[in-house]
Amino acid sequence: MALSLSVNVSSPPLGALLTVEHIKDYVKVLVEKGKENILRISENVEFNDVNSIVRYLARVATESKLYGLNLLEHSEVDHWLEFSSTRLVSSALFPAAIQELDCALSLRTYLVGHELTIADLSVWAALKGSKLCQKQLNQNKIPTHVKRWYNFLGSQDAFQSIDKKWTVLTPQSKTIMEKKEDQGKFAELPGAELGKVVVRFPPEASGYLHIGHAKAALLNQHYQVSFKGKLIMRFDDTNPEKEKEDFEKVILEDVSMLQIKPDRFTYTSDHFDIIMQYAEKLIRDGKAYADDTAGEQMKQEREQRIESKHRENSVEQNIRMWEEMKNGSEFGQTCCLRVKIDMTSNNGCLRDPTIYRCKNTAHPRTGLKYRIYPTYDFACPIVDSIEDVTHALRTTEYHDRDEQYYWIIDALEIRKPYIWEYSRLNLTNTVLSKRKLTWFVNEGLVDGWDDPRFPTVRGVLRRGMTVEGLKQFIAAQGGSRSVVNMEWDKIWAFNKKVIDPVAPRYTALLQDEVVPVYVPGAKEEVKDVAKHPKNLDVGLKPVWYGTKVLIEGADAETFAEGEMVTFINWGNIYITKINRDSRGNVASLEAKLNLENKDYKKTTKITWLAETAQAPLIPTVCVHYEHLISKPVIGKDEDFKDYVNRNNKKEELMLGDPCLRDLKKGDIIQLQRRGFFICDQTYEPVSPYSCKESPCVLIYIPDGHTKEMPTSGSKEKNKSDTVKVVKTDSAATNVSSPASTNDAINLNALYNKVAQQGEVVRELKVKKASKEEVDIAIKGLLTLKAEYKQKSGTEYKPGKPPASNDSPLPAPKTTDTNISKVLYDKVSQQGEVVRKLKAEKAAKVQVDEAVKILKDLKTEFKQKTGEEYKPGKPPVAVAEAVTPARLVCSTEASGLEEKTLYGKVAEQGEVVRKLKAEKVSKALMDAAIALLLDLKSQYKALTGSEYKPAAGGDDRSKNKKEKQNKSEKQNKSEKQEEHKKNTSKEQEQGSSSGGAGEGQGAKKQTRLGLEAKKEENLADWYSQVITKSELIEYYDVSGCYILRPWSYAIWEAIKEFFDREIKKMGVENCYFPMFVSQAALEKEKSHIADFAPEVAWVTRSGKTELAEPIAVRPTSETVMYPAYAKWVQSHRDLPIKLNQWCNVVRWEFKHPQPFLRTREFLWQEGHTAFANREEATEEVLQILDLYARVYEELLAIPVVKGRKTEKEKFAGGDYTTTVEAFVSANGRAIQGATSHHLGQNFSKMFEIVFEDPMKPGEKQFAYQNSWGITTRTIGVMTMIHGDNQGLILPPRVACVQVIIIPCGITNNLSEEDKESLIKKCSQYLDRLTNAGVRARADLRDNYSPGWKFNHWELKGVPIRLEVGPRDMKNQQFVAVRRDTSSKLTVPEGAAETKLKILLEEIQTNLYNRAARDLKDHMVLADTMEQFQQELDSGKLVQIPFCGSIECEDWIKKTTTRDQDIEPGAPSMGAKSLCVPFKPLRELQHGAMCISGKEPAQHYVLFGRSY
Repeated sequence: MALSLSVNVSSPPLGALLTVEHIKDYVKVLVEKGKENILRISENVEFNDVNSIVRYLARVATESKLYGLNLLEHSEVDHWLEFSSTRLVSSALFPAAIQELDCALSLRTYLVGHELTIADLSVWAALKGSKLCQKQLNQNKIPTHVKRWYNFLGSQDAFQSIDKKWTVLTPQSKTIMEKKEDQGKFAELPGAELGKVVVRFPPEASGYLHIGHAKAALLNQHYQVSFKGKLIMRFDDTNPEKEKEDFEKVILEDVSMLQIKPDRFTYTSDHFDIIMQYAEKLIRDGKAYADDTAGEQMKQEREQRIESKHRENSVEQNIRMWEEMKNGSEFGQTCCLRVKIDMTSNNGCLRDPTIYRCKNTAHPRTGLKYRIYPTYDFACPIVDSIEDVTHALRTTEYHDRDEQYYWIIDALEIRKPYIWEYSRLNLTNTVLSKRKLTWFVNEGLVDGWDDPRFPTVRGVLRRGMTVEGLKQFIAAQGGSRSVVNMEWDKIWAFNKKVIDPVAPRYTALLQDEVVPVYVPGAKEEVKDVAKHPKNLDVGLKPVWYGTKVLIEGADAETFAEGEMVTFINWGNIYITKINRDSRGNVASLEAKLNLENKDYKKTTKITWLAETAQAPLIPTVCVHYEHLISKPVIGKDEDFKDYVNRNNKKEELMLGDPCLRDLKKGDIIQLQRRGFFICDQTYEPVSPYSCKESPCVLIYIPDGHTKEMPTSGSKEKNKSDTVKVVKTDSAATNVSSPASTNDAINLNALYNKVAQQGEVVRELKVKKASKEEVDIAIKGLLTLKAEYKQKSGTEYKPGKPPASNDSPLPAPKTTDTNISKVLYDKVSQQGEVVRKLKAEKAAKVQVDEAVKILKDLKTEFKQKTGEEYKPGKPPVAVAEAVTPARLVCSTEASGLEEKTLYGKVAEQGEVVRKLKAEKVSKALMDAAIALLLDLKSQYKALTGSEYKPAAGGDDRSKNKKEKQNKSEKQNKSEKQEEHKKNTSKEQEQGSSSGGAGEGQGAKKQTRLGLEAKKEENLADWYSQVITKSELIEYYDVSGCYILRPWSYAIWEAIKEFFDREIKKMGVENCYFPMFVSQAALEKEKSHIADFAPEVAWVTRSGKTELAEPIAVRPTSETVMYPAYAKWVQSHRDLPIKLNQWCNVVRWEFKHPQPFLRTREFLWQEGHTAFANREEATEEVLQILDLYARVYEELLAIPVVKGRKTEKEKFAGGDYTTTVEAFVSANGRAIQGATSHHLGQNFSKMFEIVFEDPMKPGEKQFAYQNSWGITTRTIGVMTMIHGDNQGLILPPRVACVQVIIIPCGITNNLSEEDKESLIKKCSQYLDRLTNAGVRARADLRDNYSPGWKFNHWELKGVPIRLEVGPRDMKNQQFVAVRRDTSSKLTVPEGAAETKLKILLEEIQTNLYNRAARDLKDHMVLADTMEQFQQELDSGKLVQIPFCGSIECEDWIKKTTTRDQDIEPGAPSMGAKSLCVPFKPLRELQHGAMCISGKEPAQHYVLFGRSY
């Protein structure tokens, strides 16, 4: 096998690529793109560490001398390899490292010896990818010798070639690229085995591939790669009338564009002979018949389920007609071959479908060899079986044909592939039918199949879609089966994530609207600036400067004389004079350089181009496309031709950056302030034939945003559109009038907009929103402040609104309004103070004082306004509602247009609704209604028609909700009203995190279910599961949590089982105090050293300092053993076997996680003392077995039993045994429980001694054990069994094993039947309870059955018992399993026995599922490379280990990763979990530790752990 280097293009291993380039004359290495950096040596050997790859390649190619010439040089090379991968990549170590490197290079050309080695290659690659190094190079601050050496190597052909081909992203751009991707859910393929999966992509060669085909192809490729299987590219050429060889070539090119590499290329026609033989077999078996019924009549017969007259033909007659078909005779052409399936089936696809038809048409591949051709539905299952396809991926539109597929497989007795369905990709405003797309081409409405408006693969790629963007989009859809109409914005948004970090920035100006700016002080020159301000690796571009520059006319119109403007990539420039033409338009500007001024915060930023003969501007055409179809979704009965958008192309003539001259076709760039573009046609200078130059043609690439780009004139846009920045509840905020009264209103409204936008900015910062969002909000805030200053003549000051000059208005109301505003601003400012104090982690006293002031201000605000304070909603609407006369006057004076007035009516309607909901005073309510009625009358006067609300989201939501709840409505109107209120309450209280959003048309929604996915964000998922399933409630002391009854019941089940079992062993329960004296705690130094950082101390009683601090127990050895010393005098006093159920406190400073790592938790701790070692060690294992039973028999969790290493054992003990569980969701182990043998260590410390009966007079120290299990068990159970619907409880610990829910209570159900149904539920409850099943009936009438289903599913109840009127009639009920969601109909009489059996099946299934998971994720490794690889893939690894603490520390350090394993969790390396009692393999004699230094003692289980 040839060497193969797989390269991750987002993080290419430059050092390895440079090595490959330098050894290409000696060793052949195949380089290909992939998902990770791996060098494959053989099927079983591969390297994924870059230094290992480099070192191996250099050793293989010894002639290259890249690894040095002798052992000394080998050692030096190894030093520099480690230096490049550690010190040069650490920002903290980089300054010292670069100086050390400079010193080493002061007298050298190369790092090692007198020739180039991999030391040079690796260090150069590290510097190339270092943001700090590149920054120093750009600032010319890099040390002299390093710069010389770096530039010397970089100038060589090999380095330039690799650098150009593999662009390395800087850490900054990597951060941009590595933002969390939307990752869809890819279901596991049933029965799939690694290396054995075969999938196929079978397009028909009758047209170009469109984006729907791309999804199919990429999904198949996903499973090919995931299972290391094979992908077959098969042309479905069963219909010779549609097949064209030209399309085959095109499809192959499209597949290549998508970077898909099938393992095989086949044709259905390859198998025509065998398919024909299978058809003849069906005829002979009497399962197929020939039919000459006319096509239209056959269609009607199938629809009416009428059997064909030929269905009962004899086999001989069918064979004669079949032969006529094969010969293509005139009679044969009227016949087809059909299979006998079921003409009475509800599935039309089973009503004797056609499997062969006769066509006298030449086939592109077989010519006239055949006159009969199979249908796709017949050929597909046969060819899938023949070609060893294991999983056939098909869209859900084929669902009805799946039964036909399997019928054919069974009838022919051939191997059966598995059909796996996914939803087809439906996009709005387009068509995906080949027939319809062909119509566009034939009508000349598009340029061809690669038209940028087309949804074809070529079309979207020509418009600027990248293959990576397309892949990410398809990955986000995953294997979903939900059929939805997707908007194009989504796919373009994914594409933007790919192109934004790497697209170079250029400038272009509208040709007809440029305005010259004369800058006398400027000199004509050129400078190099970054093509991408955030990614220096994109490269540099020349920017020309001169005395005459051009800017956009729209920008020029916004300037004022004396204003300072920032010219991007130049600096600040004063506008000294504005020259206008006769029409008042700006003709030219005169300006003066002010480059020394570096304050760019408050200036307008504009793009510009210098006019110079040395770098003429490039004529450019920017093309913008709209949708082909004007209607998002075309109905079944609608003709798409009626909705063709014929005006969908717009061209703009531009003057482009001189750099556009060098663009190549397909290059993607960003025109600043205009968006992303792809070069469709390169610039060509004046042709000697046409005497014309060809402009550079750029096609606009959508970026998924519906908002307009901030292009030229954006300053004015911001002024006119500021209302879009801040939403307001007031109906009259936008009213403008020349009257002074109205000016004051506008000024107040503007003041409040500034305040609201300030609140928006603060909230975004508190939520740690993205920089882009914060910048947009801040820009909006600055614009509003500038507008306020322009209109008021003063700076905006919080808490100081503009004074009112409205003499005609009653003074008290104006004063009240202003007081409310002032109070509102005070609350807002005090809220900011509290947030700052919390962010700065100020003293609790300070925070409490600030919070008290905030509460007082809120109380005062409520007293003054009658409303609760709401952030971002100042009392504008209420104040204005109080003074309708003012608004009526201003509205009349304004002469608003119809659209604006319509919007104001809608806004005021929303104000009225909110006031009603908030139950404000009648006076305020009446004023707001009066204003609404007045606005409606103005609308009628203006338009001549009544105001009618748009059919918005509210109505739809309401109708939908009414439809959903129809079955729950009662007969009487009073009950209907009560039900609506309850439903509303349910929606609002469905989640602790809040209800629906606000605003007109907003759809109310409960947030009962989980919003995070377990496979996407385990931490968020876990947090939501434990709170929404009501296991815990958060508490105001960090790290402490309230255990709700649902979780405490689990702990009680564990406690009941374990308590019963230890009492059988003679253990007694007791209780010792929770406080420990300092002297007692510190008595055992090594023991307390382990807990010292976590001990909580009581130092004060009231305000009096205690004479000696008292500790809260972190564990009870030091509390209990002094008492043991008193009680034990003779061997007859032994053994002592005590256990206590209590709480302990360990003041963790790490990231707390409920159940898993908390500051206070519940546990049992057993402490026993024995006269001899044998009894003690026997008990250690007995207890460990009990702990294993708790996990395996109660919680259905498999564990690994073993002994802790010396490093991980209990401090002060002889040895520790443990049970370890595994959470596959993040590949981390978790310690389940421990049983320690303390030996005589503690008895010696606390003098627990007795007289030895065998040696009278001699004192003997007792042998002791301690053992414990905690409420961590609940967290482990949650993480292992839970899914994206919530908790899954093993039946043996479930508080409720069966939940009974009545269904089918509709409006038509009589009160008598309803009472009977409720009674039946109660009967089931009594029967199950008497049978020992923990059951509960949910008879609440204010929640729908669907809501109850979700609620109890989230809480993890093992079985849901559904019973309705029809079930009562049939004397049955439906049982739904939580673990599999499967349903089972159970006879009423078998309720107790069947449900008990079902509960045990669920318990067993949960255990088996977790056991398979553990087995699949626990492996052996004998080398460090293999260990690292398995560890990074999320597995537990058993490795040969010497047992030394130093070696374990080395392993942990070596395997530590820079990135967190999950959000909020600490970075960690692997640690030893246990020495398994049953290792996967016995240790071979002479085996060495994985470190290679000492002999191995055991196979030890290592992994990342909580």
